[in-house]
Amino acid sequence: MSIVNRRRPRAHLLAVATAMALSATAAPAFAGKVSIAGLTAPEGYDGFIVKYREGSAERRDAVNVKGSLNRVAKAGIAGKARALGHVRRLAIGSDLVSAGKLDRIEAETIMRELAADPNVEYVEVNRRMMPTLTPNDTRYNEQWHYFGANGLRANTAWDRSTGAGTVVAVLDTGITPHTELNANVLPGYDFISNAASARDNDGRDNNPNDQGDWYLAGECGQPRASNSSWHGSHVAGTVAAVTNNAAGVAGVAYGARIVPVRVLGKCGGTTADIADAIVWASGGAVAGVPANANPAEVINMSLGGDGACSATYQNAINAAVNRGTTVVIAAGNDNDDVANHTPGNCNNVVSVAASDDNDDRAFYSNYGARIDVAAPGGETCSPNLRFLALGEEPYCDVNHAARGILSTVNTGAQAQVAQGYKFSQGTSMATPHVAGVVALMQSAVAAPLTPAQVEQALKDSARAFAAGACPGGCGSGMVDADAAVVEAIRVAGGDGGGGGGVDNAVKAYSNTTDVAINDLYYSYSSIAVAGRTGNAPSNASVSVDIVHSYRGDLSVALIAPDGSMYMLKNYNGQDGAANVKATYTVNLSGEALDGTWKLRVGDHYQGDTGYINSWSVTF
Repeated sequence: MSIVNRRRPRAHLLAVATAMALSATAAPAFAGKVSIAGLTAPEGYDGFIVKYREGSAERRDAVNVKGSLNRVAKAGIAGKARALGHVRRLAIGSDLVSAGKLDRIEAETIMRELAADPNVEYVEVNRRMMPTLTPNDTRYNEQWHYFGANGLRANTAWDRSTGAGTVVAVLDTGITPHTELNANVLPGYDFISNAASARDNDGRDNNPNDQGDWYLAGECGQPRASNSSWHGSHVAGTVAAVTNNAAGVAGVAYGARIVPVRVLGKCGGTTADIADAIVWASGGAVAGVPANANPAEVINMSLGGDGACSATYQNAINAAVNRGTTVVIAAGNDNDDVANHTPGNCNNVVSVAASDDNDDRAFYSNYGARIDVAAPGGETCSPNLRFLALGEEPYCDVNHAARGILSTVNTGAQAQVAQGYKFSQGTSMATPHVAGVVALMQSAVAAPLTPAQVEQALKDSARAFAAGACPGGCGSGMVDADAAVVEAIRVAGGDGGGGGGVDNAVKAYSNTTDVAINDLYYSYSSIAVAGRTGNAPSNASVSVDIVHSYRGDLSVALIAPDGSMYMLKNYNGQDGAANVKATYTVNLSGEALDGTWKLRVGDHYQGDTGYINSWSVTF
């Protein structure tokens, strides 16, 4: 029977809905009421949470819940369900149900038995959560760049990895004694061959102590004098400051070890010295220099200058990468295309731009197609745009130090005086965030990832900037420490990288087997997706071809592998046309790709029948 523009009174529609709920053949209708998320989570679960509908006997009196549970127990799995018990009623009106020790299949079966009761609104796992590490370092609350909404999200990654067992070489101004650094510092080397620049009265030696990089006005080609920066100590603190010691600051990979390599002194450092340092830090041989006993998994280079990548830099970088060392380099602070600034424009590196605490590209940060990712670099001042436009060092109109990156330094203006802390800004500050994340990634896997795998994992797990937040381009987006560690674990498990593993190209999956649609019944058609990793996209495509003489009777929904339901078409008794042939765009970004996806078609009225001819999902 097919009647065009058939109208149904509202009261009758409610009666139909009630009839469906009570229909003995409507058992599959509870599928969308069950959330099994947490059954396979490492933190485990502790029973179930059951929500009974308003007006039900169970909702009116928790005593009635026990009777409902007893009925499920009698039909349960060989004594397992008999462990069901009512623990208490939650403040939100739902009930906590104990279930004893069950495996995943048993637990899911009992949940579906509970959900089959028409008085049950939903059943979900009472998931067991674990604490997210919050270090007790006294100034950690000032390190927004780790835990803030626009930061690195390192605090969530620390539950998976601390960087233990990894080595990060910091090629910089050297290191200063500091209680936040000493325990995590391994023997390093001073590669500055010019004694005047080194300020230690000799050339290269095995002492990477920072002698200060201060200079007077007119020196180093600069019109104004500058105090010592203690730059290497600041960078090292961001990578691996001692953490959870009830003092000072935290480090991104606080379980890692630092090899300080001094390449910058008064008036900076030379390509020749830096190139040798890259080779040595990665475990290569340098004439006249003892072998590095602790080759680094990652090299941090918060340094740079103008021009194209030289053959010397590229050859040294290639040699390090071939030894398995990831090279992370600052993009530069010129508000310019990184293509014009080296070595951040070299190949085989992770080139890092800087973001501010508003999740925008910092005003000074370089940008461009050669950027790989961004990380917090901070903004300690609002620039005077007149000077910035002239290409000069920006003067601050307003100082706001707390928007910078807080880390370890010395307090001396020229020579070392005492240990301290300082807020700084720059891609130099962004880069050690990324180097620290690489250490977290490598620490979390049994066999080290290749530099190419590391770079790709950083990109694949980065979170995109909002539209317009990074003019000029910031690569794949902001590094997300926890997501990067998870991606590293996935890649190490053989699911990607190195030319093998999973193909995550967009694919269409379909089911062309006819499934009958019966009156007052939910019908299901399934598609199994396997060999995919990560989550579905925000623009997944679902196409349906449903043959039915009165499509207004139908509701159509997509059910994700975890039981989450996405309504594609609502029931509308007024639409008398035939068939549902449509393509829907669905945001499935919260759903894992792998698993069994289902199309659920409900027939909400009597007299018209049809079938699911075919359907597909593309992601």
